[in-house]
Amino acid sequence: MSTAPGGGLPYRLVATDLDGTLLTSAEKVSARTLDALAGAVDAGARHIIVTGRSAAWARPVFDGIGYTGIAVCGQGAQVYDAGAHRLLTSLTLDRQVAARALAAIEELTGPLAVAANQDGLDGQVLAGPGFRLRIGTELPVADAARGDLLTEPVAKLYIQHPELSDDALAAAAVQAAGGLVGVVMAGPGVVELLPPGLSKATGLAVAAMRLGVKRTETIAFGDMPNDIPMFAWASYGVAMAGAHEELRAVADEVTAGNDEDGVAVVLERVFDLA
Repeated sequence: MSTAPGGGLPYRLVATDLDGTLLTSAEKVSARTLDALAGAVDAGARHIIVTGRSAAWARPVFDGIGYTGIAVCGQGAQVYDAGAHRLLTSLTLDRQVAARALAAIEELTGPLAVAANQDGLDGQVLAGPGFRLRIGTELPVADAARGDLLTEPVAKLYIQHPELSDDALAAAAVQAAGGLVGVVMAGPGVVELLPPGLSKATGLAVAAMRLGVKRTETIAFGDMPNDIPMFAWASYGVAMAGAHEELRAVADEVTAGNDEDGVAVVLERVFDLA
């Protein structure tokens, strides 16, 4: 096994994104990757999933792969105990601020399609007119009128534009409303508005503190710009093959793709797994 300076584990925390990283394109975790994660845990490391999905949307995946640890969900808004099915922390987006942010963005871009991720383990995702979900294949979404999206507490908003690319929309949102909300591009068709200052790094820092692990002891895996803060927080960042160019630019390493066991490739080398 590779060792850290002075001996011991190379990393005490393995932080993995979910979609496009830990999950294959078939939304499964390969046997090889599960074995590599188990090997790292057997060696004494902790594994934590850090995902943009809300806990409600991530829970079926966690249950399916037998994940019972602490997870960071909702781009850092939720710290979730997957084994106990319990939220440990949950932050929401101020709805008045969200409405102001949407108005400012639409003044710049024209009409948006919007969806709202309601707060809590039972919170729905409400899709306004024209919004088309592009995350996963079996995630519950309820249609709603635009005026009903902010009637209940929300964790975040999703926005789409009929003509602008994801990168262009995210840039426009930052230009128009970056002083009001956080903006991330989390995947194809997934530009999100978050509470200001929130990121995967802030959620991971809270979870790592609970686990008694330091940032200098963390290796992180991801594929999208929303993983950039997590890479900045961790000691070592690994981007998947095909990751967004902005993430690749700040990664310490680029591994194989999520369909080629990219997480396992690195863990097998770092933890010297047979």
